[in-house]
Amino acid sequence: MALPSPLTPAPWPSPWYRTSSLLGRRAGALALSLALGSLVGAPTGFAQREPITPESFVTKAARRSGPAVVRIDTVRTVTIGRLPAQGLGHPFFDQFFNQFFEDGLPPRQRTQREQGTGVIFAEEGLILTNAHVVERSDQVEVRLTDGRTLAGTVVGLDSVTDLAVVRVMSPTPLPVAPLGDSDALEVGDWAIAVGNPFGLDNTVTMGIISNLNRNISKLGITDKRLDLIQTDAAINPGNSGGPLLNAAGEVIGINTLVRSGPGAGLGFAIPINRARSIAEELIRTGKVSHAMVGIGLRPLTPELARAFNRNSDRGFRLPERQGVLITNVLPLSPAEQAGLRVGDVILAAAGARVTNAEELLKAVESAGVEGRLRLDVWRQERQQQVTVVPVDMAALQRRSRAVEDGTYWRRIPLRP
Repeated sequence: MALPSPLTPAPWPSPWYRTSSLLGRRAGALALSLALGSLVGAPTGFAQREPITPESFVTKAARRSGPAVVRIDTVRTVTIGRLPAQGLGHPFFDQFFNQFFEDGLPPRQRTQREQGTGVIFAEEGLILTNAHVVERSDQVEVRLTDGRTLAGTVVGLDSVTDLAVVRVMSPTPLPVAPLGDSDALEVGDWAIAVGNPFGLDNTVTMGIISNLNRNISKLGITDKRLDLIQTDAAINPGNSGGPLLNAAGEVIGINTLVRSGPGAGLGFAIPINRARSIAEELIRTGKVSHAMVGIGLRPLTPELARAFNRNSDRGFRLPERQGVLITNVLPLSPAEQAGLRVGDVILAAAGARVTNAEELLKAVESAGVEGRLRLDVWRQERQQQVTVVPVDMAALQRRSRAVEDGTYWRRIPLRP
């Protein structure tokens, strides 16, 4: 998340005056007690207090992984679109601007500075963070907890999962945060967020795991493919890319999203097991492939099917069952090549029932690029099987855009 301008803290009533007064009264009472004790004799025994242990599990967790949490400062150039010519309402200036800037003022560029968080996960200086922290950046700087600032290089990023890997070079060994197992999490487990909200470095907050497997599409974000960890540990702008820790101080997630305004207290993190696999692919190839078949979907329920069948004059009926209805098929996509059509209803994928788009998407991801995925499809009053071969999402999107603007066909060489 991009950082807003620095906040002006609200006035905070100082507790020092009250504490000092309380200490003074306690000191007076103690002196009086000792004086009386010397006159009438000291008590025979005092209650034995347990020694205070100031170190909690949060302290230990923060000490274990905190040194590996870094601040990421980015600089990017932003182009501001063409502005209309304005003459300040004066006839002379209006005429001047209209004469020399008939099409408006030319586009301008400005420098935009933002901050985020990252966590060092390998001794080679590899840092996990969010893609939205570093994408389109002209310059990346990494500030360590020891005060050093190192130049960062983006090894690779994946906008679909909002993950990126940044590398720094250090003449001395760097602290590394241990990675945990996000598959072992349970609702109610402790959750500790470490990051740099609003530029406040090394901020630690605590909460619990509120829920698991929250699909990001349910949050209104449809261009990502993620199931998220939900937590009530405070996550704010600037925490993006920072670690979510368990009670042992192991990284269990990468903080990526927060709900602000009414209903605050909703933070979301990418499970570390997913982040680790994406990071490995980014390190190996610099990019991540995502399987896609090229269809638009909407969930189908028996109630929706009955309503459609009562009012439809399209010559076909929908099955009154759970499934997903195909609403769009991209041209030259694997779905089109497999013979899928608008109006088909997908009932199962790879032998497993499908009741929503997220379940089908997971089946496509599991099949992988160039894999084979068997679909059970309802079409024209009967069920049939269709096999589709997913392709890389980026390649399919480029192909679809080329078809739309007419350039795809010009790229195909003519053969006799």
